Amino acid sequence: MSAVLNKKPKKVPVHLHKYDILHKSDPLADADAQTKERVGQMLNYIMKHCLWQFNSRGWDRRKQSAGVLGKTTQLLCGETVENPTRMEQCYWVDAVLLDRAYRELFPWITTLSVDEIKALMGKLHAHLDWLTIDGSLNLELAVQNY
Repeated sequence: MSAVLNKKPKKVPVHLHKYDILHKSDPLADADAQTKERVGQMLNYIMKHCLWQFNSRGWDRRKQSAGVLGKTTQLLCGETVENPTRMEQCYWVDAVLLDRAYRELFPWITTLSVDEIKALMGKLHAHLDWLTIDGSLNLELAVQNY
């Protein structure tokens, strides 16, 4: 039994991925304590309430995260959000819900400057991609036939 527990999980060879590995280690590792705390709170909400992060393929997860978090960032910064395609409209709907939740649950977010919001959301996006794609041990994320 202990041999099974001590066995190291296999990683998917990089040449089998249909997407580029963007992060070789946790991008949040070198962040300051306040950034880690804030990203942790925001990530916790996503993990508990947002199904869009659980796409079955790594490349789809990456597109989904970029779409939703990109539009959420625009909304939090008070920018105009363009939605020229149906897919962009889908991302926008999830972004609106995330924007509303973040403003309600994390009042500190409204005290940040636009540059601070963009930096924080960038860290959140990178950390989410690390956890759900690049650092994941889920071998099925790279299956080409899904």
